Amino acid sequence: MNVLRSFEIGGLRVEVVQGDITEEDVDVIVNAANSHLKHGGGVAGAIVRRGGKEIQIESDEFVRKNGPVKTGEVAVTSAGKLKAKWIVHAVGPMWGEGNEDEKLRNAILNSLRKADELGAESISIPAISSGIFGFPKDRCAKIFFKTIREFVATNPKNLKLVRLCNIDSETANIFLKKSLEFFEE
Repeated sequence: MNVLRSFEIGGLRVEVVQGDITEEDVDVIVNAANSHLKHGGGVAGAIVRRGGKEIQIESDEFVRKNGPVKTGEVAVTSAGKLKAKWIVHAVGPMWGEGNEDEKLRNAILNSLRKADELGAESISIPAISSGIFGFPKDRCAKIFFKTIREFVATNPKNLKLVRLCNIDSETANIFLKKSLEFFEE
């Protein structure tokens, strides 16, 4: 893991990281999921390959019981063989479907809230929707930082560390640049 920047917002430590989310040693990792929680490619596919098929089995069971996860909403499963305790599966918007900014904000905010509700002290989140869903990376990063600021204002009870983890240098560097624009050194 390569920590590009670490800073604090109202008692919450935020780290911009370039690395593999499946290797994160945190309580919760966030999976950029689709509504049916079918984890075939991208971050989702990597999580199941590394964490084990039980993640997909639990995801299928969640959808069977509750129906598809709406855009902006989240579901929780165990993390299988990963270091994390839980996976929060966040469904972000596809670019072009309408009201994308608000849907992404909801996916981020609901991920943070769910981690806090679970009693987690640490969470690692990828740039939800900025891969195959086509959300512009720069805009995605801006929404992430606005939403983290909004979350901090709600006085989280447990969460102490948010890691913004992306495997590719382009996305990680965009998040680094936006973090510097939003939060002075």
